[in-house]
Amino acid sequence: MSSRSFRRTALIGAGLAAALAAGAGAVAYQSDGGPGGAPRLTVADPYIPLPATPGGMGAGYLTVRNAGGADTLVSVSSPAAGSVTMHRSTDTSMEQVDRMDVPAGGTLDLSRGGAHLMIMDWTEQPVLGDELELDLQFAKAGRVVVRVPVKPLAYRPGS
Repeated sequence: MSSRSFRRTALIGAGLAAALAAGAGAVAYQSDGGPGGAPRLTVADPYIPLPATPGGMGAGYLTVRNAGGADTLVSVSSPAAGSVTMHRSTDTSMEQVDRMDVPAGGTLDLSRGGAHLMIMDWTEQPVLGDELELDLQFAKAGRVVVRVPVKPLAYRPGS
């Protein structure tokens, strides 16, 4: 085989290998991160403002980021509280909801004035600096445990 034929064969082989590798990467991306793929969840910026009155209700805020397929938050619990419920606020009211969608490739924001958690029946009164456990239950991703710091009542993320 001449050096010219060898180079041509090597280039064709390298091109085929690159095409196969690119095709395999596309398939892996679709199966892992496409709209029908498995959710890939992370939780950012969780906090609980210190309740205004001892033994009073508290609120929980956080952001669920999803780099994969759609999922749904179906319940929240905590060993630090007898009850944790999910709520959404509108211009005129607040209502309890049974589930919260986490869109594919999107976020679920639990923040002041919007969707949030209501925490009641504390096992012990939280104090500043505590880290409380929240157990988030998702329809597809299952249980995600988050350690959530107790912050001053007026705390705002990024302040």
